[in-house]
Amino acid sequence: MTRADDTAALLRVLIHERFANRIALVSAFGAESAVLLHMTAAIDPALPVIFLDTEKLFPETLAYRDRLAARLGLRDLRVARPDPVTAMAADPVQDPDGCCAARKTGPLDAALAPFDAWISGRKRFQGGDRSALEAVEFGADWRIKINPLAGWSAADIAAYFDHFDLPPHPLVARGFRSIGCAPCTRAVRADEDPRAGRWDGLAKTECGIHRSPAFRDKVPA
Repeated sequence: MTRADDTAALLRVLIHERFANRIALVSAFGAESAVLLHMTAAIDPALPVIFLDTEKLFPETLAYRDRLAARLGLRDLRVARPDPVTAMAADPVQDPDGCCAARKTGPLDAALAPFDAWISGRKRFQGGDRSALEAVEFGADWRIKINPLAGWSAADIAAYFDHFDLPPHPLVARGFRSIGCAPCTRAVRADEDPRAGRWDGLAKTECGIHRSPAFRDKVPA
């Protein structure tokens, strides 16, 4: 578990020293989320964990969130929700970018307002724009994003799940390897990239929360 030990050591410094009381973990409670949630909970179960409830999620994701939060003893789970009027005006099929802006990027920007840095669970092996993912990113809003699992492999993730007997997301057994909102997510084949089931048939590959606010103004999510 050397890679895990190194990652945990980095997180401990970030949470308790470098950004003490000024950092949060953003988690979708998806297919691989239990690794980072377990790791950070072991360091500080009171670390703020921000969960975006887009109100379009699979019921299995909400149930998994509650199960993991209880098991890991998370003491500061913050649920960010969209403005109902704005969200109703954005259709996930007709306007997926607008829907993501209303249900994800806007609520997340508001939830991150008290923090100087945040922790993301993205990895390079997920493919697409994430293939060249840096461990640390700097946003135009001066907020720092840390991707401590950037260099982890799928095997590393699986080994961590096994070592700590972490429960899988219930949709993983049905072929979902990346889990977002129900209207925009499908199961994937074994030969596809983990995120191939997100926004299937569209050029869109990211919801937009991993782009800085200034960048979002210039490039479609």
